[in-house]
Amino acid sequence: MKRENKKYRADKRGKKQRTPERVARRAKEEKYVEGELQGTERGSAFLLHDGGDYYIAAGDLNGALHGDRVRAREIRSHGHSRQAVVVEILGRGKRTFSGTYVSNRYGGFVAADERRFFADIFIDKGKNGGAQTGDKVAVLITEYPPHGNPKGEITEVFGRQFDKTAELKSIEYSCGIRGKFPEAVVKAAEKAAKGSIGQECFCRLDLTNELIFTIDGEDARDFDDAVSVRKTEKGYELGVHIADVSYYVRESDVVDKEAYERATSVYFPEKVVPMLPESLSNGACSLVEGEIRLTLSCIMEIGADGETAGYRFAESLIRSRARLTYTEAQKMLDGDAQETARRPEVAAALREMRELYRILAKKRAERGSVDFEIPEASITVGKDGEIRIEKRARDDAHRLIEEFMIRANETVAGALYKMKLPCVYRVHEKPEESKLQAFYEFVAGLGVPVRRSGNVSGKDFSALLESVRGKSYANVVNTVMLRSMQKAKYSPQDIGHFGLASEHYCHFTSPIRRYPDLIVHRILKSYLNGGKKCAAAYKDTAAAAAQQSSAKELKAQEAERAVDDFYKMRYLSAHIGEEFDGVISSVTNFGIFVELENTAEGLIRIETLKGGWYEFDEKNFVLKNKSKSYRLGQAIRIRVDGLDAISRKAEFSEV
Repeated sequence: MKRENKKYRADKRGKKQRTPERVARRAKEEKYVEGELQGTERGSAFLLHDGGDYYIAAGDLNGALHGDRVRAREIRSHGHSRQAVVVEILGRGKRTFSGTYVSNRYGGFVAADERRFFADIFIDKGKNGGAQTGDKVAVLITEYPPHGNPKGEITEVFGRQFDKTAELKSIEYSCGIRGKFPEAVVKAAEKAAKGSIGQECFCRLDLTNELIFTIDGEDARDFDDAVSVRKTEKGYELGVHIADVSYYVRESDVVDKEAYERATSVYFPEKVVPMLPESLSNGACSLVEGEIRLTLSCIMEIGADGETAGYRFAESLIRSRARLTYTEAQKMLDGDAQETARRPEVAAALREMRELYRILAKKRAERGSVDFEIPEASITVGKDGEIRIEKRARDDAHRLIEEFMIRANETVAGALYKMKLPCVYRVHEKPEESKLQAFYEFVAGLGVPVRRSGNVSGKDFSALLESVRGKSYANVVNTVMLRSMQKAKYSPQDIGHFGLASEHYCHFTSPIRRYPDLIVHRILKSYLNGGKKCAAAYKDTAAAAAQQSSAKELKAQEAERAVDDFYKMRYLSAHIGEEFDGVISSVTNFGIFVELENTAEGLIRIETLKGGWYEFDEKNFVLKNKSKSYRLGQAIRIRVDGLDAISRKAEFSEV
């Protein structure tokens, strides 16, 4: 009997057939999302979305490329696994790239250094800028045809592929690192640096007779923070005195506009690309030993329990008594007689600083600050060109400066928050639930008991790190935990700092090299000189600076990592055929990455692993078969077989 009211018909297999009504209903239920694409080397991409990222297969991109803003339709969503297909390109992304040029009879093409940009850029004849096959070049995309690869023209030739100078220039260009300063900026900075500060001596807090000094690395060129500590009846008085860059860099002048565009200094093994011209960064603003300098001081009264009992801010004058290196400071802390005899007053102050540092560190640990033990590389190049890679030291001399800067940053952020004034906060959100769950499952797989509270906090992570301290897999837990966390960024909204367990946090201590610090100085000084109404005018400025600084910081980090990889590759090129002990630092479906003791890294491809075929267990970071497995953190002996100069990675094999 025919059923008249049924809105669909069933075929012989019982499946619902497409009807106009069903198609219309399906269209209403379809979900569309917008966001920026982040490409992968394999030609697929992820759509970055606040509600969760979407995977987009290569065949579903419909002409969209890395960096493009797109509208996409969700085609699958199961738990935290989401997939979509691009339906519209809303805007093209980056148009300038660095890469390697290859010519052919039709013109040529450029393979972009940015591996996520997976499409080669076609270069018409006559638009190659004189480049030859194998040159590192800068390219500008001029056209996105409806079908096929984007078209472009070469705007600069850096030199030959694999040449050090050409490769480093290419990295800087790719990441948007601004090199030389415009002449107008250099001249304006020099003029400001030569200006008299005589009038300031009469209206600032005079601390030139106080025992204040700097502690920095051996290779530091600018000194923007100095410290002082003295004991009081109730505890300690901690002074953190920061170079008053805002006195020299006036809002909206040419130097300020250039600093805003750069937003941060960028540090490479053989040079620094500074945010400010040298006349300021290494000259007038730098807290040089024995010279009177303008500073903005945060002076805190800290009790024996580590609590900040009071604080005050002041435009000040200091004269640094000493320019200590971390090595010299640590020797004094260790009781080295020769170093102590050279500067007995400074050595005595350092001992009091260590007392205070230990109190502050204990207090921070108690509230749940997460202290990772991830080694950082120190890369140096000798006069003979020899590259040396070592783990960066982190002793009490380093830690006490870190601790003092953290407390000053918290104090400034907390004060601005309480006064309801604008600020460029340094924020760190809680881990995403999906990454958090994956991390806990991984740790449980190691046999580590996990006590998870309903609302995860830094205390949970700190307790977990403490429980694995000294265990063979401690470094692995540190690494995977770090990967599960969000990236810190700048924001005009105060949402706290998860990693530091700080309720309020900002960057105040490095205005020579970070633009957010300079804005915080301006806000604080506006309040000191003009009150809340004057400081409140920085609301829009703080928001713009936060967005710009977050974006530029990511590009600077990308450049620094790429350059470090290049130097590590060159280091390993002198050790081909040699064997080393290492630790598996990453496990993928195409092989394992192995990190050596000095942090140099290489890849063992899956097809070269001993023991036959392997399956990839993504949840537990393991490659395994019936007889053997390779897991994150596992010790392994390797041989350096060669180099992949394009990916800037070494090729290893298991011994």
